[in-house]
Amino acid sequence: MPAVRLADGDLNYLLEGPAGAPVLVLSNSLGTDLHMWDVQMPALTRHFQVLRYDTRGHGQSLVTEGPYSIEQLGRDVLALLDALDIAKAHFCGLSMGGLIGQWLALNAPERIARLVLCNTAAKIGAPEVWNPRIETVLAGGAQAMRDLRDASISRWFTAGFAAAQPQQVEPIVGMLAQTSPEGYAANCAAVRDADFREQLADIQSPTLIVCGSLDPVTTVEHGRFMQQRIEGAKLVEFHAAHLSNVEAGVAFTQALLDFLNQ
Repeated sequence: MPAVRLADGDLNYLLEGPAGAPVLVLSNSLGTDLHMWDVQMPALTRHFQVLRYDTRGHGQSLVTEGPYSIEQLGRDVLALLDALDIAKAHFCGLSMGGLIGQWLALNAPERIARLVLCNTAAKIGAPEVWNPRIETVLAGGAQAMRDLRDASISRWFTAGFAAAQPQQVEPIVGMLAQTSPEGYAANCAAVRDADFREQLADIQSPTLIVCGSLDPVTTVEHGRFMQQRIEGAKLVEFHAAHLSNVEAGVAFTQALLDFLNQ
């Protein structure tokens, strides 16, 4: 896979779709990689040049010393766009990727056309949730990541979907087990410290908010909080847990296309 060289290492990415088409950036959730979007790719690449990348500390991208910040991760996206000579793009991020999208829309609005915030919030969780997790994975290493994989299935997917679609669930949760403990912990700190609740009203990009009705991590209420503060924001809700792009599949992709093609 190609990679962009940053000052402190490589950022892994894939750029697929027709040359000259509008660019859509897809940003992965905590503990996954760019392949979390595989189910969306056949439909999206008919309309867009789709730029997927592994967030710092994930997949095949660099694992630098942590902790990280959402600003740092947002600047990675800007560096990637600059390296590929992309002046402006649509952005779709899920969970941690949604936090990155909020930072970009607030701090580099000229680079973001339409914004899609999926299964995310202006603030995700509290330090008393994140700090023990950081300590556990740093102390336990690869085994802790495998243990986290098993615990995450019920947060990422509804029980019915996990039982009926193991061929879709297993590759996704397998990404978590393969994630660097140091990279994961550093990104947990970035999510822990991010808080855009007081800044949401400054987002000017047309925005779609995607929620899972059974998401125990970032709830529909979190989505409505953002919708009420971002002028003109639209909200769609699917019968899904945290990874609605996988669980809601076709419906998620269609909602994304309907919004981006307006």
